[in-house]
Amino acid sequence: MTTAKATDAATHAVLSKAAHENFPVAPAFVPRAWREDLMAVYGYARLVDDIGDRDLAPGGADARALGVDPGQADEPLPMLDALEADLHRVFATAHGGPPPRHPLLRTLIPTVRRTGLTERPFLDLIEANRIDQRVSRYADHAQLLDYCTYSANPVGRLVLGITGTATPERIRRSDAICTALQLIEHLQDVAEDLARDRIYLPQEDMRRFHVTEADLAAPTAGASVRTLVACETERARRLLDEGAPLVGSVHGRLRLLLAGFVGGGRAAAQAIADAGYDVLASAPKPTKSGLLYAAGTTLRRGT
Repeated sequence: MTTAKATDAATHAVLSKAAHENFPVAPAFVPRAWREDLMAVYGYARLVDDIGDRDLAPGGADARALGVDPGQADEPLPMLDALEADLHRVFATAHGGPPPRHPLLRTLIPTVRRTGLTERPFLDLIEANRIDQRVSRYADHAQLLDYCTYSANPVGRLVLGITGTATPERIRRSDAICTALQLIEHLQDVAEDLARDRIYLPQEDMRRFHVTEADLAAPTAGASVRTLVACETERARRLLDEGAPLVGSVHGRLRLLLAGFVGGGRAAAQAIADAGYDVLASAPKPTKSGLLYAAGTTLRRGT
């Protein structure tokens, strides 16, 4: 396979993951310009996470595209450094600088020019993945929430920026929604994260419910693990409820999109509950009907 074809295949592998998210990334009902911008941002965010998780397509195409030795493709820190340098090129093109090397970052150029997005949320997503390389346990809920300010909240701020609807109150609501979605994803992925030697359940809460790391490595969740997961799920639900009035503060297709985000989170939380809070046997995922019901209910209520 040629270098160009390998890079195209790697890019497609990143973007194809949108279909497996808990919420619609860029549904067909939103305006085409928004859809293109949302997918450009999603492609970037997914690439950052795949680098941090060592989950890039095999063959080293992403490394070569970023100017990194393919032998370092599974080394997150040099890859993240190269990605940050390429991100700076996205914004430097407005002043006559060279374009970015990676095709997913090149697709960001029209989005940034059209919407006036700044570098900060993009840089925060990179920082979240740097944190993942040095922090594998979280002492308490406050430390985990601080991590989410880098790993999750920038995504919502980018959506508000793309749609031109950012206000301080909407940003606050958006941060609550995005943090909740991140916490729910952590709960769905307890077993997968443990395989990477990461635990996003706060250590303080694990002690409170008498849950050990050995308990998390079991094939199914015992009573203590289920009780802990139920507590964390309720925390995430409260955050979703805190952020949900964002839906009612906007109109038209954006209201539909945001209802999909909130509904996706609610459906995922319900899937965890329906599994009896056993997130170890398998990662609980919402059904399509569950997603539609939760999104529709959120849309009607606006909250």
